[in-house]
Amino acid sequence: MARLPYLEADQVAPEYRDMLKRNTNLHKLLVNSPEMARAFNGIGGYIRFKSKLDPRLRELAILQVGWMEKSEYEFTHHVKIGKEFGVTDEDIAGLMAETDGKPSKLEPLAKAILKGAREMVRELAMSDATFAEIRQHLCDEQMVDLVLTIAFYCGVVRVLATMKIDNEPYYKEVLEQYPIPGVN
Repeated sequence: MARLPYLEADQVAPEYRDMLKRNTNLHKLLVNSPEMARAFNGIGGYIRFKSKLDPRLRELAILQVGWMEKSEYEFTHHVKIGKEFGVTDEDIAGLMAETDGKPSKLEPLAKAILKGAREMVRELAMSDATFAEIRQHLCDEQMVDLVLTIAFYCGVVRVLATMKIDNEPYYKEVLEQYPIPGVN
């Protein structure tokens, strides 16, 4: 159960109701601080709609963070979002294999991005070797977008966990397809 209330549109000032158009528990809780919610939505919107990073690779990086942090909410939401941007069931199986140190059929750049995300979750930063490997394929702008995307979602999973934000029931089917070890 969430630690703060989920607010509905009629409970917030009219100028903030646009932030509830996605109708997720995360947004309903964040709007308890409407200006912070607007800033959060700005970064999230940039990542999803304006970043020059390939959307499939972006979503794989986000999924890696959710998987590593055992964030049911983040992982299940981004499985659905990722599929809108070209992530396949084979990609997700590859992510799970790579996380377990097993081979996958993912292309080298996807593997390197997943490794970089794992390093940022586990070690705080990407190693020089992983950064250099990814850098061979991405321009400076894409590198900044990748690192900030991974860092942002490392923060998002901590917000979800600290606020104990409940996953919406219709995402349970995703968890049934992709059970996260250690998550009920």
